[in-house]
Amino acid sequence: MMRILFWIGLIVLIVFAVRSKLRAMAKRHGVPPDTARGPAAPSAQIEAMAQCAHCGMYFPASESVKADGLDYCSPGHVRLPPP
Repeated sequence: MMRILFWIGLIVLIVFAVRSKLRAMAKRHGVPPDTARGPAAPSAQIEAMAQCAHCGMYFPASESVKADGLDYCSPGHVRLPPP
């Protein structure tokens, strides 16, 4: 039982040491604290989504191909009729 507690304590200490080191490095390089957490941090800007008129797939509206007032996910779907 003592061995298990020892290993759990050691792992916790290592995790805290690594997190502390990463925060110190981020602060030294001038990275804002919200981006220092990694790629899982939520972004401040949310982009609108569009739905393809042919296949129904959702994608960012900035990547849409517009034709005849409809949004498409690719130029290939523009040539195909809506289902």
